[in-house]
Amino acid sequence: MAFSPEEVERYARHLVLAEIGGPGQQRLAAATVLIVGAGGVGGPAALYLTAAGVGTIRIVDGDTVALSNLQRQVLFDTPDVGRSKVEAAADRLQAINPHVRVETIDHPLTTGNVAGIIAGVDVVLDGTDDFATRHAVNAACVAAGVPLVSGALGRWSGQVAVFAGRPCYRCLVPESPPDAETCARVGVVGALAGVIGAMAALEAIKLITGAGEPLTGRLLLYDGLSATSRTVTVTADPACPVCSEAVGSRQ
Repeated sequence: MAFSPEEVERYARHLVLAEIGGPGQQRLAAATVLIVGAGGVGGPAALYLTAAGVGTIRIVDGDTVALSNLQRQVLFDTPDVGRSKVEAAADRLQAINPHVRVETIDHPLTTGNVAGIIAGVDVVLDGTDDFATRHAVNAACVAAGVPLVSGALGRWSGQVAVFAGRPCYRCLVPESPPDAETCARVGVVGALAGVIGAMAALEAIKLITGAGEPLTGRLLLYDGLSATSRTVTVTADPACPVCSEAVGSRQ
């Protein structure tokens, strides 16, 4: 895949990086990333992945832009209020990088349609705040052998993890908490979404280009109030109904 002179200039700061260079940039251009949820995590991630030159960005979200979103969802502007999130996102992303193809899915992801939505992607980035959706995405990723980048936030703290086979997200969160907290319930400082979204995008870029050490099987916890972070290892659950069965079926 040859880059035009305009693309060489656009991606110049990547091309001079030893860990990316021309081959890594070509891998980005050939990749498809699915972003589940164009919200606080998915929005900033989409901006950076588009700017990075990921060839195809597929976004699934059935919501419309609300005024309360604008405090943290920097993918949207005030005139976008009331618009479909994926349509507004596509316009913004195409304006940032016309070399990127944006595919929009303007309805919620469910257990019934997730396999089709994930088909053909290289990396899935999940930024939703709904545990049922997170578990459905995780199960589909394990079944398809697609790496999953998971980002979440609330109040002043956030987390990012990468799952590829075992352990999986279900090992970390076996069941949906009955009193799960959402940003609408507990609040969230807006700038935190940018931090976690950018971290998630960085992990996706590392997975695609082969640069560095992704957070595979690890969970990064970030505390915005104290400006500290720590990384913990996620242990595979031998009885996990998702990844233990998938591994067994391949043996």
